Amino acid sequence: MRDKIIFWLDADLIHFGIAKYLRENYECDLFAVIDITNKPKKFFEKQKIINFNKVWFYHDYLQNLKKPDLNYLSNFEKKYHLNFWEMLNNDRIFFQYNDYYKYSEEQILSILERECKLFESILDEFKPDFLVIHETALRQQHLFHQMCRARGIKVLMLNYSNFGQRTYISQDYHKLDYIENLEVLKDTNRSFNDLENLLKSDKASERIMNFYKKYQNSSLDKFKAAIQFLIKSDNSNIKTHYTYFGRTRIRVLIKEAIYSLKKIYRESFVNKNLHYHLDEHEPFVFFPLHQEPERSLLLSAPFSNHQLEIIQQIVKSLPIGYKLYVKEHPTQGKGRGWRPISVYKQIMDLPNVKLIHPSVDSNKIFPRCSMVISISGTSCFEAAFYQKPSIVLADEGYTILPSVIRLKSFEDLPNAIQLALKTVVNVTDVDKYVTFIENNSFNFDYPSFVAVYHKWFYFSGNLVDIEISESRMESFLKEEKTRFEQLALEHIKKIKQHKEFDHKYSK
Repeated sequence: MRDKIIFWLDADLIHFGIAKYLRENYECDLFAVIDITNKPKKFFEKQKIINFNKVWFYHDYLQNLKKPDLNYLSNFEKKYHLNFWEMLNNDRIFFQYNDYYKYSEEQILSILERECKLFESILDEFKPDFLVIHETALRQQHLFHQMCRARGIKVLMLNYSNFGQRTYISQDYHKLDYIENLEVLKDTNRSFNDLENLLKSDKASERIMNFYKKYQNSSLDKFKAAIQFLIKSDNSNIKTHYTYFGRTRIRVLIKEAIYSLKKIYRESFVNKNLHYHLDEHEPFVFFPLHQEPERSLLLSAPFSNHQLEIIQQIVKSLPIGYKLYVKEHPTQGKGRGWRPISVYKQIMDLPNVKLIHPSVDSNKIFPRCSMVISISGTSCFEAAFYQKPSIVLADEGYTILPSVIRLKSFEDLPNAIQLALKTVVNVTDVDKYVTFIENNSFNFDYPSFVAVYHKWFYFSGNLVDIEISESRMESFLKEEKTRFEQLALEHIKKIKQHKEFDHKYSK
């Protein structure tokens, strides 16, 4: 029987390429949920490159919103063991990160109801065996992923690793499959010096920094995108896509102008007021800020995403003699235009806190800190390479390491800090986990490939609502055939691994 594979497709064009080469190398039926704006939608409606068995355009099912059925949503929430208001409150479109439109509670719940009915009808009718999706950054993707997991549908999520040009496919965000405990894993007898050099050789955070240096950085591409938006855009998304409500041309231009001015002003404050140097004789705990908004906060740590409050809790929990070093995220300026100056001032006014400039190399901070506390992300994992214990507030794959404490309640934070400060990081534990990552991942520089297709289609990330010609897409897929075939073959390998695992444990 042919496998039924459903793709989540959107402006991330990598998965369209994977679908093409998966179709060519594996016998299967392909389906797709497509979350795209109106201009590129024309390409997906007419394209002949991939013969999908059926596609659903996500936003087509969210028109003419009506009063939501609360009983339906309540029963649905229980059926799939979901927490809808947790998802909705952290949605970057519905609430605090949207300056263009204020949604009513009825609109939000009506959108949610339409999504649930669409997703469930797809899964009920076609019963896919596998979902292929990128890292879920938005609520609707996350909801579909969670529904598939609840129904036992195997997920193939493309994750970039925490170090090196390593990428892996797993069922959940930044968690490797089929790993139970460290005792059953093998190590390679590497020393901490070996592991530290491995980390420094190609850190994921530095690759992401390189991406942001290229992203939206071309003046020519910015000019071309502006012309495209002002002259050629029909601005139809404002009527058909709830994510574009309120985004009139004039409001977008005004907001962009204000954003640019604020960015300059905030950057000046950051450069003048944040610390560039570490005190060599001062014991400190290191807390790296997350870029905001970010998936690691909104979805990975839905109850721990107010960073100022977290810092205040840490300050209250520190033992006497320790200071808290808070470092701004290196991409907050480039990717998000910095934080409001009032936020920086609030952090700087806290007792026993030093706010560190984002240009300070974390490779210099890790060796000198006593421990690391992070909400989510890679910092607690990187800390282990430097023999530093850590506390993390979200469920991450690396919490399998004994030196990483998963905090469940802030009431436990003072004791957790005391425990962490006494914890010795075991080199064998770190080596085993790193070896497992290496053995279950492949060489693929995900961020650099994202930059490639942004350059090809989206004016280096400055405008995504663009028309895509079939000939240009074919040229792109042909030029990048080697990388797409690699990704397709890795997905096929993962499908086979899931089948082998199910067969083994079904006996």
